[in-house]
Amino acid sequence: MKKLKNSILFITPVKHIKGFSEIFSQLNINLVHCPNPFSYKDLPKDKSIIAIFTNPNKSNIFIDLEILKIYPNLKVITTASTGTVHINKEAFEKQKIPVISITNERRVISKISSTAEHAFCLALAALRNAFPAYQSTLNGEWDYEPFIGRQFRDLTVGVIGYGRLGTYFSNYSDAFGAKVIVYDPYKDVSHPRIEQVNSLDELAIKSDVVSLHVHVNDETKDMISESFLSKCKKDVKIINTSRGEIVCEKDLINFLSSNNYSFYATDVIANEQLSKKKSPIIKAAKILKNQIIITPHIGGMTVEAQLAAFTHAAKLLRDFLKSNNF
Repeated sequence: MKKLKNSILFITPVKHIKGFSEIFSQLNINLVHCPNPFSYKDLPKDKSIIAIFTNPNKSNIFIDLEILKIYPNLKVITTASTGTVHINKEAFEKQKIPVISITNERRVISKISSTAEHAFCLALAALRNAFPAYQSTLNGEWDYEPFIGRQFRDLTVGVIGYGRLGTYFSNYSDAFGAKVIVYDPYKDVSHPRIEQVNSLDELAIKSDVVSLHVHVNDETKDMISESFLSKCKKDVKIINTSRGEIVCEKDLINFLSSNNYSFYATDVIANEQLSKKKSPIIKAAKILKNQIIITPHIGGMTVEAQLAAFTHAAKLLRDFLKSNNF
C-alpha cells in the first residue's frame, strides 16, 4: 500500500502572502488550508496532519492537547507571532511536541514596527477623540465641543515594557515632543530624553497616556488592575496592543465608568480565541461609546509585517520538517 503524504494544516489565512506556498515546494507534503475555524469541530479530520501553522489574530481556537484527539500524529506547531498565549505551549512541550515561534528571531522581528505604529495611531485617535467625532458627523452633527482633545507635545507618555515595540513607541512619542517615561525592570534606558522610572505606581501617577508593550506571563497578567488604575489620572488614555490578559477588564470598565474623560484604545481583548460576543470590553464599548475604541488585532497585520513574520515562521517550520525527515 502506498504511504500517504504528510500534511501541514494552516488555521490562519496565508494564501494571499506572496511566495508563501513555494517555501514548502521542496517537501513531499500536502498543504491543507482551514483559514477561519470557529471551534475544534470545524477542523478537517485528517490523520495525515503532522504540523499546524497558526497565528493568534485569526485562528479562533485555543490550541491545547485536545487537538491530539483529532491529529494523533502531530509533531510540531508553528505560530507566526512572538506571543504564544493562544497555545498551551508547556503542555505540548511535555509531550515532546515543539512550539516554534518567532519570539527570539531578533534579526527578523527587529525590522517589524507595525504594531508599535498601530499603538501610536490608537494613542493619537484617543487623544483627539477621532472615532467618536467621526461617528457624530455620520449622525448629521458638526460640533467640535464634545471632542476637544489634547496636544501630544504637552503630555507625559508612560511606556510599560522597553523591548522592541516599546522602544519604537517611545521614540515616536519623543519625536512628537512628549515627555516619555518608561517602566521596565529588565531593561536599561539610555535615551537622553527618556526617563526610566522605578515603579508602576510612579508611572501611573505621572502619565497622561499609558501604552502597554509586554508579553503575557505570571508577572504581567492583570497588571492593569484596580491597584494601578486608582493611581492614574482621571483622564488617562490607556493603549493596549500587547494582549488582553494584561488588563483586568472588569476593573478597567469600572474605572472608565467612573471617569468620563478616561479612554481605552485597544487592539486586543482577553480570551481572544473565545466568542467575541462574550467579551466584557466589547460589551462595554457599546455603552461607553466615547471612551473605548477596539480594532480586531490588526497591529501586526501590514503587508510588510506579514511577509516578514509569516514567511520566516514558515521557513523555520520547513527546516524543522526537513531536519526530521518528514
